[in-house]
Amino acid sequence: MIPEMQQIDSKRRAPQFIVFAMIFLPVLLSFLVLWQTHQVSAQSPAQPSVKLQSSSFPDGGAIPRRFTCDGADISPSLQWPAPPAGTKSLAIVMDDPDAPVDFTHWLAYNIPPDSHGLEEGASAQASMTKGSDQGINDFRRLGYGGPCPPPGKPHHYVFRLYALDIRLNLPSGATKRQLESAMERHIVAEHQIIGIYRRTGE
Repeated sequence: MIPEMQQIDSKRRAPQFIVFAMIFLPVLLSFLVLWQTHQVSAQSPAQPSVKLQSSSFPDGGAIPRRFTCDGADISPSLQWPAPPAGTKSLAIVMDDPDAPVDFTHWLAYNIPPDSHGLEEGASAQASMTKGSDQGINDFRRLGYGGPCPPPGKPHHYVFRLYALDIRLNLPSGATKRQLESAMERHIVAEHQIIGIYRRTGE
């Protein structure tokens, strides 16, 4: 082919290649994204979940006085939907991470999986709902001990719900360390909510 004709032919092909790239490159990229998403989904199946909430206070909101040492000091209500399949028991741990040393306010465990919550003041019952057990809190008492921070900055109280694949071989009065040890490698799912309380000193 004559050199001048080769140049003309190349100039004709260049716009065609650009049009081809503009049309098919986005399609190819979309296909690659979809394929990668499918691969990730196949390799990472959805994890079981459980959800905790309270009708006594909103997540991230203030804990009313009656659930604290300044009031009736009763346990708040807690609710959850049906736990994941395979759940044999549920456990609740309430901590104050803002204390100088992480402070445990409530340990409740061996809660039957067919229950969907605890009513206000449930901790005060001699035997919690359907034979659930309670541990010793850092007030050195069995059951619930409400927020009781020193006056000043607000403290955050973390309520954690655990779905377990066994019923724990723990008697009433277990410590947090004993509970955590018994739950190890048996947690199916967990969820937490936070309540806030501040004492004014008045």
